[in-house]
Amino acid sequence: MAHGGTNFGFYSGANTGSAEADYQPDLTSYDYDAPIREDGDVDNSKYNAIRKVIARYSSVPLPSVPSNIQKTAYGPIHLQRKTSLFDEFNFTSSTNVFESEQPMSMESVGQLFGFLLYVTQYKANGGIKTLLIPKLHDRAQVFISCPSEVTGARPSYVGAIERWSNNKLNLPNLKCHSNINLLILVENMGRVNYGPYIFDGKGILSSVYLDGEILHRWKMFPIPLHNLNEVPTHNGIMQVAYSARGKRLTSKHENTSREPAFYSGHFSIDKSSEVKDTYISFNNWGKGIAFVNDFNIGRYWPLRGPQCNLYVPAPVLKQGDNILVILELESPDPELVVHSVDEPDFTCSFGNMNLHQL
Repeated sequence: MAHGGTNFGFYSGANTGSAEADYQPDLTSYDYDAPIREDGDVDNSKYNAIRKVIARYSSVPLPSVPSNIQKTAYGPIHLQRKTSLFDEFNFTSSTNVFESEQPMSMESVGQLFGFLLYVTQYKANGGIKTLLIPKLHDRAQVFISCPSEVTGARPSYVGAIERWSNNKLNLPNLKCHSNINLLILVENMGRVNYGPYIFDGKGILSSVYLDGEILHRWKMFPIPLHNLNEVPTHNGIMQVAYSARGKRLTSKHENTSREPAFYSGHFSIDKSSEVKDTYISFNNWGKGIAFVNDFNIGRYWPLRGPQCNLYVPAPVLKQGDNILVILELESPDPELVVHSVDEPDFTCSFGNMNLHQL
């Protein structure tokens, strides 16, 4: 491979082994240890070795080696929590919803990438219950809550179910009056792009069982989120991402529920000559996706690694005000800050996962 590049947006693929459960989603970075690096630099031994061999057999002189692309660090970017992801949906009277007795796949609702939120209810008759999803593609975060008309309680995070482990999940006893809301946020982490499992449907692809009984009456809420400028302008996600500029939170530690939420921040570039490639470091953050000036720069998951920093090429940036929006799925940095740095970093939680995995 001459140049791997970057899996911007949701375009990262996935590998698999001999079994469908042996699922290995790709990193956002596709640097691939290629002679031309992710950011276009060629100052490395592999490039020089290839150039040396070509020069040996070339009948004409080779062109000069291009200089490395200039990169810069814009420093810390302070973020503000804007809204919970769940607050952007009206679960009782939404127009952007699909309803079915059984869960529908992402493709069945006309969606190719991103997230799909599944919502149903079960009876609050006490005791711990066991949730099983036999076929899930690819990762689900599970929440429960009492219906809003009863208590108004926030959704409570229970745990994650992952395609590569397909574990059962115990739902704690929640004291609601009649029913309990079950919310399952499913992420498409990348499609298998070769082999016998290339027809890689996404979402919940089977019935869902609670204590061995099939759950019915599902609502599906699409959350494609490719680039923010592709989200309809009336959508609340756009409004919260760009509203309340300069407004301060009363507490940096407000988000303690592991509820997915949007955060946004600004950084300024004074001169056009200062618009350079950069990287954004997500050390101390949990898992999520990030957008710079509406553009989806990819996924981060430093707790699994190995990638810590996401690449931001200069054409994504502009002179003046630049906006960073993050959808944090699990646990934000308590200080609500990320850093713009001038180099990649692949040392996060090294060894915890297969290098292909995000």
